[in-house]
Amino acid sequence: MLKLGLGIRNISSESVLRRMKSQLLGPRFALKSSQVKVSPVFQARFYSSAKPIQSPFYKSKRFKFASRMFLGILIGYAVFHGMRPVMEKCFPRLTAASRRMFAVSDALIKCIGNYKKALGGTYATEAEETGVLNACHKKCALLTLRAIEVNGGIYIKLGQHLSVMHYLLPPEWTETMKVLQDRCPQSSIEEIDLMFQLDLGQSIEELFSEFNPNPIGAASLAQVHTAVLRESGETVAVKVQHPSLQQFVPLDIKMTKFVFSLLKKAFPEYPLMWLSEELQESIYTELDFTKEAINAAKTARYFENYQKQTALRVPDVYWAKPRIMLMEYVAGARLDDLDYLEKHGISRSEVSSCLSHIFNNMIFTPGVGIHCDPHLGNLAIRPVDKTSKKGNSHNFEIVLYDHGLYRDVPQEMRRNYSKFWLAILKKDNEKLKFYAKKFAGLTDEQFPIFAAAITGRDFNHAVSDVTSVRTAAECNNMSDSLTQGNLLFDLMKLLATVPKVVLLILKTNELTRALDETLKNPLGPERTFLILATYCAKTVYNEDVEKTNALYRKWSFGWIWGGLSAWIKYRKCINELFLYDCYMLVNNLKLSF
Repeated sequence: MLKLGLGIRNISSESVLRRMKSQLLGPRFALKSSQVKVSPVFQARFYSSAKPIQSPFYKSKRFKFASRMFLGILIGYAVFHGMRPVMEKCFPRLTAASRRMFAVSDALIKCIGNYKKALGGTYATEAEETGVLNACHKKCALLTLRAIEVNGGIYIKLGQHLSVMHYLLPPEWTETMKVLQDRCPQSSIEEIDLMFQLDLGQSIEELFSEFNPNPIGAASLAQVHTAVLRESGETVAVKVQHPSLQQFVPLDIKMTKFVFSLLKKAFPEYPLMWLSEELQESIYTELDFTKEAINAAKTARYFENYQKQTALRVPDVYWAKPRIMLMEYVAGARLDDLDYLEKHGISRSEVSSCLSHIFNNMIFTPGVGIHCDPHLGNLAIRPVDKTSKKGNSHNFEIVLYDHGLYRDVPQEMRRNYSKFWLAILKKDNEKLKFYAKKFAGLTDEQFPIFAAAITGRDFNHAVSDVTSVRTAAECNNMSDSLTQGNLLFDLMKLLATVPKVVLLILKTNELTRALDETLKNPLGPERTFLILATYCAKTVYNEDVEKTNALYRKWSFGWIWGGLSAWIKYRKCINELFLYDCYMLVNNLKLSF
C-alpha cells in the first residue's frame, strides 16, 4: 500500500490516482484514467515533474486580505474625520476614548518599528551603532512624550516615573520625560466647579470668597489652587482631582497593560511588564484623597519629633473627600534653586543632611513607610525663623507634598539592606554578595548590575570607593554602557524579578543622590553615606538586642555582654559621624579666613 510509485517519473498522475483507489477500495472500484479528473494542485503535489501553477500576486488571498484591510482603514479614517463634529457632539466619551487609544497605538507602532530597524541593522563600527541607537532613543522618547501629553492622566504619571529611572533608561529618555515633572495638563474651572457640586453639593462660590482659577501646581492626577475660605477668611490650598480621570482611568489601565504586553512580545529580551503591574497596583489608592489625608497626618506626627535632623514640614489637611482635599497653604521654592538658597542664607550642606535624614528615616524606621513619589515636584524649601517652630534649629523648612501612596519595607528586608550597605562602606565583598542575595533575591550574575544600580556608581566604584565624588566621566560611561552588550537586557531582567519595594528604594536613592549633586554639597558625599551608616547601624543594633533578649535571661552575663557588644558597634558609627562633622567644621572655618 505504501509502494505507490510516486518516485517514478514516467507514470502519469491519473495512473497514480487510479492505483491509490484500487489499493484502498479494491479492484471493483478502480476507475479508468479517462474518468479521473486531476486538479493542477494535485499534480503539483503528487507528480514531482509537474510545475505548480502560480497565480499572479494580485490574485492571491494575502493580497486581497491586505487590500481590503487597507481600504477599510482608509474608509474608517475618512468617515471618522468627516463625522468628527457629529461624533463629538453625540458620542463625546466614545470619541475621546478613540482618540486616546489612537494616540497610544500610533506611538507604540512607530516606536516598535524604529527599534526593530535600529536593533536589527548592521553597522561598520561600534560608534556608528551607538549613534543610531541614541538617535532612535531620542525619536521614540519624543513620540512617547507627545502621546503622554495628549492623553494626560496616568500617562503623565508613567512618564514622570520614566524621568527618574536613570539607573535603567538612556539619558535620551530621562531628559525628554523630565519636562513632565512640572508641565502637566490642567482641568478647567468649569469642570472643577461641576465636580464640587457633584461631590459636595456646594459650588466653589458657596465655599470660598476667592478662588484662584489658575492652579499653583498641576500634577498627573490632580492640581492645586489657592482659595480664601468664606467662613474664616483663611488662605488655603485646595487639591482637586482631574475630573476626567474617573471616566478614563479604567480604559487607560487596560491600554497600558496592552502596550507593555505587546512590548513584551515584540522585545521579549527586555521585560517591562513590572512597570504596568506597579501602576495597576497603586493607581486606585492614589485616586482616593481620604487615604492621602491619613498618610499625611501619620507622617507629620512622626517627623514632629525629628525636626532637628529633618526640618520637615507636612501641610495640615483640614478635610478630605475622595476627589477634593482642603489643606494648609504652605508655599516654597524648588530644592535645586541654588540662587534662592543663597539669597536666603540657607546652607546647602544642611539641606543635603536633612534630606538624607528624611528618606533614611522612611526606609529604616518601622511603621513610617516610604513616600512613593519622591521627585522634585513634590518637594519645596522655604526660609523660617529658627525660633518660630519648636525643635527646628534650621533657618528653613523642607516641605513634602503628595502623600497619596506609601510603602512599608518588611523587617527582614530592612535588616538585610542595612547589612548590605554596611558591607559596602566596609568594602567587604563577600558579605556584600551575601546580603545582596538575601535582600533582593539575586544570582551571582546579577550582583554586579544590582550593586551599580543601587549605589548609582559603576561596579568598581560601588565595591571599592562608593563615598568618592561621582565624576561626569563616570556618569557618561554608565549611560553609554546601557547601549552596549547585554547590560540593558540584564538590568531590565533584574528589575523585573526583584521585589517592588526594592524598586522604590532604588528610586529614592537616585533622587537623594541627584539632589546631593545638584546642591553641590560642600561636605561631599562622605557625610551622606555616614548618615546612611548610622541608620544601618541602628537597625542592626535593634536586631542584635532583640536576639540577645530572646537568647538570654535578663541581667545574665550573656545578656549583658550581648547588649554591650551591640551598643559599642552602634556608638562607633555615631562617633565617626560626629568626628567627621567636627573635621569639616574646622576645615570650613580655615577656608573662610
